[in-house]
Amino acid sequence: MEPDQNNFSIEEHQENGLKDLLIKYLYNWKWFVLSVIVSLFLGVVYLRYQTPLYEVNAAILIKDDKKGDVMSELSAFEDLGILKNNKNIDNEIEILKSRSLMTRVVNELKLNISYFVKGRPLEHERFFNTPVTIEYFLKDSTKKEFGGNWILIPESNESFTLKNSENELIGKYKFGHEINLGAANVIFKTTGYFDDYYVNKTLRVVISSVNQVVDKYLDAIKVTPVNKNANAITISLRDPLADKAAAIVDNLIKHHNLDAIADKNQVSRNTAEFINERIKFITNELSDVEGEAEEYKTKHKLTDVKSEAEIFLKTGSESELSIVEAGTQLKFAEYMAEDLDKRTELDEMIPANIGLQDGTISAMIGDYNRLVLERNRILKNSSVKNPVIEIIDGQLMALRRNLKQSLANLKTSLQIKLKELDKQEGGINSKIATVPKYEREFRTIQRQQQIKEALYLYLLQKREETSIALAVTVANAKVIDKAYSNGTMVAPKKQIVYLAAFLLGLIFPVIIFYILDLMDTKVHGKNDIDRIRIPFIGDIPQSLLKERMILTAGNNSNIAEAFRLLRTNVEFITNNSSAGNKTIFVTSTIGKEGKSFIALNLAASFSLSGKKTLLIGADLRAPKILEYLELPERNGLTSYIKNPDLKIDDIVFKAPDLDNFDILSSGPIPPNPAELLMHPRVADLFDQLKKRYEWIVVDTAPVGLVADTLLMSAYADCTIFVARANYLDKRLLRVAETLNKEKRLPKMAILINGSDYKRGYGYGYGYGYGYAYGGYGYGKEKQKPRWRTILGI
Repeated sequence: MEPDQNNFSIEEHQENGLKDLLIKYLYNWKWFVLSVIVSLFLGVVYLRYQTPLYEVNAAILIKDDKKGDVMSELSAFEDLGILKNNKNIDNEIEILKSRSLMTRVVNELKLNISYFVKGRPLEHERFFNTPVTIEYFLKDSTKKEFGGNWILIPESNESFTLKNSENELIGKYKFGHEINLGAANVIFKTTGYFDDYYVNKTLRVVISSVNQVVDKYLDAIKVTPVNKNANAITISLRDPLADKAAAIVDNLIKHHNLDAIADKNQVSRNTAEFINERIKFITNELSDVEGEAEEYKTKHKLTDVKSEAEIFLKTGSESELSIVEAGTQLKFAEYMAEDLDKRTELDEMIPANIGLQDGTISAMIGDYNRLVLERNRILKNSSVKNPVIEIIDGQLMALRRNLKQSLANLKTSLQIKLKELDKQEGGINSKIATVPKYEREFRTIQRQQQIKEALYLYLLQKREETSIALAVTVANAKVIDKAYSNGTMVAPKKQIVYLAAFLLGLIFPVIIFYILDLMDTKVHGKNDIDRIRIPFIGDIPQSLLKERMILTAGNNSNIAEAFRLLRTNVEFITNNSSAGNKTIFVTSTIGKEGKSFIALNLAASFSLSGKKTLLIGADLRAPKILEYLELPERNGLTSYIKNPDLKIDDIVFKAPDLDNFDILSSGPIPPNPAELLMHPRVADLFDQLKKRYEWIVVDTAPVGLVADTLLMSAYADCTIFVARANYLDKRLLRVAETLNKEKRLPKMAILINGSDYKRGYGYGYGYGYGYAYGGYGYGKEKQKPRWRTILGI
């Protein structure tokens, strides 16, 4: 079937992929609802057991000493780009985030010791308002770390029970007394926050590694500039305890200022000495570089490297053009010599104006061609024995010899010229190659000279500035706002958690369905057929009926309507056929795709329309027609081919319960089906049958397994290629695509058998007739179980 002739089976526009996905997901809406409910429940559980975080912020101003008429010592080097002064915001941020600074804060605030009070459902950490504290003394002075995890249960404000992290009893002790815990002696003390509320409550004390705590807060703290044009910095920290976070930020600023004061005192003593030492060193280096530049120019006789390079490049370009021109002329000469050797007859002219610049050769070619024209003109009214012709032949032979010799001389001269040009180019190239080296080496020396000179002048200026600078011992940073929290929980954010849970609830089923689609290799509907660009003739819905014969008078089920629509489409395909009677082949890729079922009911559909119809069982290897009709075996197609005495009337019989419907079964299964179908009686049979019947439907063998159908393809007016939904592998559709591309089966169109409309496959037939399950009309289809309806399967 040609696509441009049967537009009913090819949509003018591709189906909207997004629309198909939405239909598929809407069909499975129950899974999305269930997934969203579960995700939201998990979000609630997450918020219930997640420790809330609070954020504190502080703002500091980095001072610009020059604006206060006092120059910082480090300002002597800020515009060098190698040492910038303390007002550089990036440097200050790095200092505030330094490990050494945070280590001092952790040690001062004893952040490696944490105190927890058991609550519902989570433990709550205490910092300033902790009811107990701990002090420890290491027994080994070489060790700096001590850790542990203990559970305290106060019995009163004087005594308590102590357990380890595994809830094993260590002993009962009194507050303020020293306890031996192996590597250290510890003392537990009560604070002013201890009262009767904590009696018999579970308290937990944890001593962690200082390095681990430092790493934790370095990751948590954020130091950012307020904006690009300001010298202000914002310091932020998130922690379950707002007062603890504020103490950390304030102490960080305090230690930063202490470090800055100490650094300035040290810088003021070392700056002048450093500059004087560098001036002496730079003076010697500058002298050395200037001498090196002078020596290099003298040695290589250089004046202006750039101008000399341009001269060499221009000469090289001219030489290259000469080589190309000479090489071209040499090739033309060789082509002309080869052509002259091929033209042995005197009546053939030699090509002229092919590009040779030798005037002598061009003139000889012109003379030769004029003589050939003259000779040919005379020969029209004379013979080769004419004296004039013999004179011209002699002249032509002489010209050919002279032309060959001239071409040989030209080739020799051009080869000599090419060798000389190559030699000249080699010399020029060697000069060009040295120019970049000289230029690079001299620029390196010149660059060093400029750098040393700039540094020398710069240091002289800074020495004068530093000599009048005052030692400043004030802090670098001024506190604009101390660490402060508004008491609002910043994490986790309920709105974001619920939104993320909702989105995950929607996305998770999509991912599952996408993975299932990736793993699904079966054909389901028209979308799978569109990919192989074969005309689509329709689909037959899935049915749970046991009857194979669906088409009967008065049957208006959805399957019956599907076959009526298929009949209409087949009539449209074959309406341009020159023959009055039509032969329809029904085949498939592999077995069990329902081609016999399709052929039987399609033939019945034609007969119900009043057309005289014949169904032929041509699947000689696995015949199904008689089995579907529950009829006994009888003579059929194989019997007719083997027995020349049999007539058509001996093998054709009337179908039960239907008018205008005859059947020719396949007959006994032969040992050689392919060879049998090549018998001349097959062609004779089809010729006779086409005279008797308006429609002939042929149930053929699967083309993906055997060649039987292809052997009979010449008798078909149209081929229906059956693909069973949820059964045929998509990759096997390539068989149909190849056959259609090679036009091995006439007017091929694909039919989907067994479409499941409840899953969104297929398009539906009839008006108000239901779907695959629960339809009405002929017979009674099974209803889906309630549990399958709920789950959407």
